[in-house]
Amino acid sequence: MGSDDLYRRKRELKEFKRRVGTRGKDRDLILIVCEGEKTEPYYFKGFRLTNVTVIGTGFNTQSLVEKAYDLKTQAIVDKRRYDQVWCVFDRDSFNPESYNNAFFLADKYQMRVAYSNEAFEIWYLLHFNYYDAALSREQYIDKLSYLLGHKYEKNSPSTYNEIYKYQDNAIQRAVQLRLRYSSPNPEKDNPSTTVHLLIQELKKWI
Repeated sequence: MGSDDLYRRKRELKEFKRRVGTRGKDRDLILIVCEGEKTEPYYFKGFRLTNVTVIGTGFNTQSLVEKAYDLKTQAIVDKRRYDQVWCVFDRDSFNPESYNNAFFLADKYQMRVAYSNEAFEIWYLLHFNYYDAALSREQYIDKLSYLLGHKYEKNSPSTYNEIYKYQDNAIQRAVQLRLRYSSPNPEKDNPSTTVHLLIQELKKWI
């Protein structure tokens, strides 16, 4: 067997293990493309799922979705087709047109969005309490610092482990928060998030 064939066999075996896992259960291969380079990737990597690839890009809204699509199509070329591709980004103060276009493109490219308005930290806060009033980034940090019992560090790799036991509560509160808006509008609904939809998907494979 040539070296090229051996390399191909090893790569196919690795992909098989990622898809099937230790339980022998066929699993979706999931790509999560994040706006943040550390905050969100650290959190999602906390699930430690071998069928999930998490990438932090530093891109935002529309450019992030375009980057995710590039990664999705490249994976097909490399024979590593993803069953699900998720784009994770915040509302922040980005241009409304670019923000709304991100949702349009994600739908066009058959990818899903886990957004937060105004920031990803609303998802963290929902682990502890229900919030339905708009908060500034400074308020996010102050409240999380109080709830965690120490200064919240945005790029801390330990946040997942500190709050994961409250994850089901966060999901319930995120659902409740979305129901607050009779006609959801991600650009204007502050606070709101659909991160729980991605979390529910990941929890299927634990």
